[in-house]
Amino acid sequence: MAGGRAGPGALLALLALRALGAAAHPQCLDFRPPFRPPQPLRFCAQYSAFGCCAPEQDAALARRFGALAARVDAAEWAACAGYALDLLCQECSPYAAHLYDAEDPSTPLRTVPGLCEDYCLDMWQTCRGLFRHLSPDRELWALEGNRAKFCRYLSLDDTDYCFPRLLVNENLNSNLGRVVADAKGCLQLCLEEVANGLRNPVAMVHARDGSHRFFVAEQVGLVWAYLPDRSRLEKPFLNVSRAVLTSPWEGDERGFLGIALHPGFRHNGKLYVYYSVGVGFDEWIRISEFRVSADDMNTVDHNSERIILEIEEPASNHNGGQLLFGDDGYLYIFTGDGGMAGDPFGKFGNAQNKSALLGKVLRIDVDRNERGPLYRIPRDNPFVDDPAARPEVYALGVRNMWRCSFDRGDPATGAGRGRLFCGDVGQNKFEEVDLVERGRNYGWRAREGYECYDRKLCANASLDDVLPIFAYPHKLGKSVTGGYVYRGCEYPNLNGLYIFGDFMSGRLMSLRENLETGQWRYSEICMGRGQTCAFPGLINNYHPHIISFAEDEAGELYFMSTGVPSAAAARGVVYKVIDPSRRAPPGTCQIQPSRVKVRSRLIRFVPKEKFIRREESTPRPTARAPTKAPRRSRPTTARPAPTPRPARPTRRPGGRRGGGRRRGRPGTADPAPSNGAVRLVRPAGLSPGRGRVEVFAGGRWGTVCDDAWDTKAAAVVCRQLGFAHAVRATKRAEFGEGHGLPILLDDVRCAGGERNLLECTHAAVGTHNCGHQEDAGVVCSHEDPDL
Repeated sequence: MAGGRAGPGALLALLALRALGAAAHPQCLDFRPPFRPPQPLRFCAQYSAFGCCAPEQDAALARRFGALAARVDAAEWAACAGYALDLLCQECSPYAAHLYDAEDPSTPLRTVPGLCEDYCLDMWQTCRGLFRHLSPDRELWALEGNRAKFCRYLSLDDTDYCFPRLLVNENLNSNLGRVVADAKGCLQLCLEEVANGLRNPVAMVHARDGSHRFFVAEQVGLVWAYLPDRSRLEKPFLNVSRAVLTSPWEGDERGFLGIALHPGFRHNGKLYVYYSVGVGFDEWIRISEFRVSADDMNTVDHNSERIILEIEEPASNHNGGQLLFGDDGYLYIFTGDGGMAGDPFGKFGNAQNKSALLGKVLRIDVDRNERGPLYRIPRDNPFVDDPAARPEVYALGVRNMWRCSFDRGDPATGAGRGRLFCGDVGQNKFEEVDLVERGRNYGWRAREGYECYDRKLCANASLDDVLPIFAYPHKLGKSVTGGYVYRGCEYPNLNGLYIFGDFMSGRLMSLRENLETGQWRYSEICMGRGQTCAFPGLINNYHPHIISFAEDEAGELYFMSTGVPSAAAARGVVYKVIDPSRRAPPGTCQIQPSRVKVRSRLIRFVPKEKFIRREESTPRPTARAPTKAPRRSRPTTARPAPTPRPARPTRRPGGRRGGGRRRGRPGTADPAPSNGAVRLVRPAGLSPGRGRVEVFAGGRWGTVCDDAWDTKAAAVVCRQLGFAHAVRATKRAEFGEGHGLPILLDDVRCAGGERNLLECTHAAVGTHNCGHQEDAGVVCSHEDPDL
């Protein structure tokens, strides 16, 4: 057993703590945060309000106290019982880990708490014999006759934490048990890694069936099942990757975007998914119903797909993607405004057009749909009696709501239950958080955040729009990711806190409602500084692109982010949010998962993220701006049948949704010339992205003749070179003549979606009827020329 004094490892840990100037950080001997006991403690009553002992531990300490009294001489006990009570009860102190040198679980515990020197000197005078009954440390016993050495042995190097001085230390006790904020007001939380190696994890849902499984969806169209111990099933829960439309581009907003399990999933096995589909350049969103396989509760029957609803998408961005079931049992669908910039569709845009399904919150009834219509309209939908409106519309004026959630309500009172929170991605200035209510108008495109966007529409008295509960400017972030109101059991201090983030800035944020005024108070969230997150299994850093938030079956909060927002990169991680300042009493939040019959091989979870020791709060991770997919024209083509059709090569998706303004670079590149590769040659002084087009074909480089050369062909070239947009197709050797090179392509005609110019129609390679004075060129850009 360890002695009364910490070993070298603990001493170094304490010295490092002092050198860091770490903030007070309560911790129990089980290396977890303190808690508020469910009932007053009878023995260590001073820690009834907050500490590290439940009634069971308190009773055990009382029994030790009684046994001690039986072994100590009565006269000595009369003088020393108070000291014995003090020392035994320090196991209940919220700073027990500090008092016993237990911050580092690899070092031995003290057998006696660290004492302040003056307290020890007084105790030594009359009660030093007590330590033979309190501690088995024979080295301590040997020092009993030397007061100075004895008390030096029992002292703590960090005198702020010694007993009893820490009881009156204002810095340690002023905010004890509250979520700690740093000097800038940033709330300090920690994280626990839950899953990793994911390609753009866009959603995480649970089954509501008592199994405490959770399902994580990747943008490419794969959904993985995880057991409560975080092991993953090798076989996907769902695989619609052959039908999902997306691309390798970082920031592509198309793909598998949402999943919701029916409230009666335990009994009917139904689930609903939201994904992008398309043929050529004709694209739309699809909401489909599936059923779980009759043979395997962890696998979907892929032949069970029924298409519930499809909505044509006029552009490749602003695709929405959230699906939710409310307490009313209805399915809520959140669509984007159709894309481009400024909602340019029609007189007032899609979002303000009640006859359009884009830019809306929809609500439909998918129960009892085995016969008859695939969905019905709830009788209390707000526009069922308006002949000019689609009856599915529940709310309007939406730009691109990305991640919404229903509030579970306060665990004790139910207050707040059913409130619908959404993050709505902004245009040029503001991101916003909305409380969505039946029949309300959320302002887009008349308004962005609190300000007018389309001033003519904004001045229309009939708009009657609802302002967001919170909006923030683009200096804080440029693509909001809506979150959840925390209603879990494990971290009571977080109850009622709405936690959300920003995909572009990597910023975690929170809102808390003032129940008297109805106003929402903003606080940024930082990773805990110093030793705040130095608990076993916790980390204080995360990948910057915050894609989505989630709850598990017990109501605990998670978020998903990635270091590279392309589904080609398995850099996505699922994190659980942890409050290091206070937990629920032990045993309060125990779950008993129902048995799950597993037919697939299990892949054990291995965490990869590490705790990073820093003096200050961990800064937000820096996010690179991803590239959105190129704008496209719209030829007409027949729509594909349900999954797994259409028969085309599987596309590997890129990043995610947001606004058309997201920028960056393509997810992959091939450094070696391959057939069809292109390069730009430009005169000195010109910026990148413009120049004469040269193509690699038949093992050599050559130029392209400008006969039939247009912006569709230019788009193919720009996309190959990593640019999101083709601004202009140039002719007549605007960027110089390629003398010395052969002319390899002539009469090039592209649809715009080809991977390279060789896939376009053209004369035979090397066949042409032009000269170098007609060499073709392009002007490419990362910026949308329409913005």
